[in-house]
Amino acid sequence: MADKGSTKKFGFSDKIGYMFGDFGNDFTFILSTMFLMKFYTDVMGVSTYLVGFMMMLARFVDAITDVAMGQIADRSRPRAKGKFLPWIRRMCGPVAVASLLMYAVWFKDMPMAFKSFWMFFTYLLWGSVFYTSINIPYGSMASAISAEPKERAQLSNWRTIGASLAGTVIGVVLPLVVYYQDADGNQILDGNRMALAAVACSVAAVICYLLCYHLCTERVKVEQKTEKFDIRALLSSLIHNRALIGIIVASICMLLSQLTLQSMNAFVYPNYFRNVVAQSAAGFVGTVITLLCSTFTVKLSQKFGRKELGIAASLFSAVVMIITFFLHTTNAWVFVVFYSISYIGLGIFSLITWAMITDVIDDTEVKTGDRSDGTIYAVYSFARKLGQAASSGLSGVLLGIVGYTEATAFDPDVVNGIYDITCLVPAIGFILLAVVLKFLYPIGRKRVEENARILAEKRKQSAKSAK
Repeated sequence: MADKGSTKKFGFSDKIGYMFGDFGNDFTFILSTMFLMKFYTDVMGVSTYLVGFMMMLARFVDAITDVAMGQIADRSRPRAKGKFLPWIRRMCGPVAVASLLMYAVWFKDMPMAFKSFWMFFTYLLWGSVFYTSINIPYGSMASAISAEPKERAQLSNWRTIGASLAGTVIGVVLPLVVYYQDADGNQILDGNRMALAAVACSVAAVICYLLCYHLCTERVKVEQKTEKFDIRALLSSLIHNRALIGIIVASICMLLSQLTLQSMNAFVYPNYFRNVVAQSAAGFVGTVITLLCSTFTVKLSQKFGRKELGIAASLFSAVVMIITFFLHTTNAWVFVVFYSISYIGLGIFSLITWAMITDVIDDTEVKTGDRSDGTIYAVYSFARKLGQAASSGLSGVLLGIVGYTEATAFDPDVVNGIYDITCLVPAIGFILLAVVLKFLYPIGRKRVEENARILAEKRKQSAKSAK
C-alpha cells in the first residue's frame, strides 16, 4: 500500500462525492425501511409476520453474499479509477431497477402465493445481490480515499449528511404524496403513488451514484489480494478480532433503534396520531438536526474520542425516548419535539460510525499486518443488515402481537400498542449500544492516534523501498 504524490490532494470534491454515494444508497434503502412493510401490509395484503420473516431470512442470505462481495472487492484488479470506485458505476443500474420492482402494485390482485413469491424474489434480488454489490465497495473505499483519521472522520460526516438528505426527500416529501384521506378521515397509503415514488427514487439513486464515481479519488493504493481464499482462516481471524466484534454488536444495537424509529413512523403518525403532516415534519427536523450535529461532531470526536462520544450520545437518546414513553402524548407535534431531541444522540453516533469501521480496519492491519478493507467492511455490512433484520423482524412481530392488520389498523388498543413499540424498542437499543461501546469495543482515542502513527511510518518505509 502506497500513496502517490502525483495524485490530487484530498479535498471538497472527495467529501461531496462520498456524500452523493450514500445519498444514492439511501434513496432505495430508506425507501424500503420506511415504506416496504407498510406497502405490503396495507396495499398488497401480506401479513406483518410474513414481511418480517422475509426481512430476517434475507439476512441469512447476506451472510454469504456480503462476505463474497468483500472477497471480490479485495481481489479486484486496481484500475485507473482505483479498486472500489468502478463497482459504483458498474452496479448502479441493476440496484435501481431491482428497487422499483419491489413496489409492483400492478400485482395486488394476484393470488397471495404469487405476491409472496414476488416479494421474496425482488427483496432478495435488491438487498442481498445488487445493493450488496455496490454498498460493500462504496463503504470499503473510505480507507482508500484517505489514510488520515481526521479526513476519514470528515468522510463519515459527509456520508451521514448524504443519508440525511435522502431521508429528507423520502421522509418529508413522500408522506405528503403517497397517502390519501378516506371518508372516515383515515390516512391510507396509495399503491400507485408508491410505485411512482419508487421509480423517482431509483432514477435519483443512479444520478447520485454517478456523481460519486466522478468526484471521488482513491489515493491510498490497496493491492490486489491473490492468495488462496481460506474460509477457516478468515473466520478464525474475525472471531478473534475484538474491535470488529465490538463495532458489529454496536451497529446492531444502533440500527435496532434507528430503523425502528424510521419504520414505525409509517404507523405511529398515520394510525396513532392520524397526522402525516407531522410525519413529514419529523423527517425534515431529523435531517436538520443531523446537519447541525455535523458542524461540531468531528471536533468533539477529536477531543473526546469516537468511542467516548458515542457512549454519551446513545445514553442521551435513551433517556429522551423513555420520557416520551411515559408521557404517552396524543399530540403529534409534542411527539415530534421529543423525537427530534432524541435524534441529537442518534445523529452524533451516525456521523462517527463510518469512521469507526476505518479505525477497525487500521487496527486489524497493525495487529496482523494484513489489510482487508473489503472483507472487513463486508462483515460489518452484514452485521448492519442483522440490525436491519432485528428491527424489521421485531417490528413485524410486535405489530402482529398488538393485533395490527389492514382491518384493525385504527383500533384504539392497536394504535396504543404502536406508540409503545415506537418508544420502547429504540430506548432499549440505545441503552445496549452504550453498554457495548463501554465494555466490548476497545478502540478509544489514544489507540486511534497510535495506529495512525504506526501505519504512516509503515507507508513511509514502503515508499522508500519502492524507490
